[in-house]
Amino acid sequence: MSQGRVVRKTTKRLYLIPVLSKALDILELLQAENGPMTLEVIHQRTKISKTTVYRVLKTYVHRGYLSQAGDGLYRYVTRPKKLRFGFGGQSADMPFSVAVTESLRSAAVTGGVDLFVLDNCYDAATAVKNAEEFVSNRVDLVIEFQVEHEVAPVIGDKIAGAKIPLIAIDIPHPHATYFGVDNYRVGIVAGDVLASHAVRTWDRKVDWVLGLDLPEAGQLVQSRITGAFDAVRGVIANLPPECFVRLDGRGMRERSRKLVADFLVRHPESKRILIAAATDTSALGALDAVKEQKRVRHVAIVGQDALEEAVTEIRKERSALIGSVSHEASTYGPRLISLGMALLHGQTVPPYNYVEHRLVTRETLAMAER
Repeated sequence: MSQGRVVRKTTKRLYLIPVLSKALDILELLQAENGPMTLEVIHQRTKISKTTVYRVLKTYVHRGYLSQAGDGLYRYVTRPKKLRFGFGGQSADMPFSVAVTESLRSAAVTGGVDLFVLDNCYDAATAVKNAEEFVSNRVDLVIEFQVEHEVAPVIGDKIAGAKIPLIAIDIPHPHATYFGVDNYRVGIVAGDVLASHAVRTWDRKVDWVLGLDLPEAGQLVQSRITGAFDAVRGVIANLPPECFVRLDGRGMRERSRKLVADFLVRHPESKRILIAAATDTSALGALDAVKEQKRVRHVAIVGQDALEEAVTEIRKERSALIGSVSHEASTYGPRLISLGMALLHGQTVPPYNYVEHRLVTRETLAMAER
């Protein structure tokens, strides 16, 4: 070797992902055995930690590469089929529906599910047509989010006739597993906030309690207003029945604005009005009317869904919109995909699957920011 010459030793770099290598070792073992195996046996054969083996196996089952029998045995599934879920969104024009759709799209990608999305356009006939399209496309499971309870039996019958599992969001459908909020309970939460406002601000005096209702959605969703009314009655006794008024806001902003504006015009002397809205879209419509009529000091509004625009308004110190109940739309996607997988794998699931809800007021927002 000549003097001054530098010899560099090169080492071939292997760009390996350790956990992926372990996952492939487990899959290849099950392929080679071509028969059922227990978690313990797989752990012993691969020398991989039992926790890692458990999580890898559960992931493979979730993605359809393995099956798990009732006795806990795992078996390799030849040529796994990618599952296809049909989702009928409530409306691309409704912010809460958009948030649920976004959450579901993201969870479907993570879960390896092909998501076929159709827009129900807040319309009964469109929802029925979309259900027929899901059947004709032979999806593996349908997730239905539509507002008209009168066509729920029609949709449920069409999906059940095709032997396709059905999950219904917020509105019960025949033959379906329910997923959504506990409607009566979130109504109670909203009513408690309204009642507390009346006690604190108006010395327990109330002229009117309005419910911006959604009768098209059926009794379960209407129980949001029922719960709010019951909560107000529970705190402020002896309010006459005639001061409780339901208005069909249909969950729509302009319709709710007009209804509340007309009510305020007809009752110019009323200075203590509580409004419980079935959705934040209705609540924002009510707020528009209150501002137009310059009645902000006379009205307190609580909505449902905690939409971004509503939360921005709630932060304001003298806003008539004093609260909303968040239905945690971002959690819908992961839970719906998991629930759908459980149904397809033959697991027993509850008939009613409730999401978490969370009260949003100016005080809770301030506490969260500390």
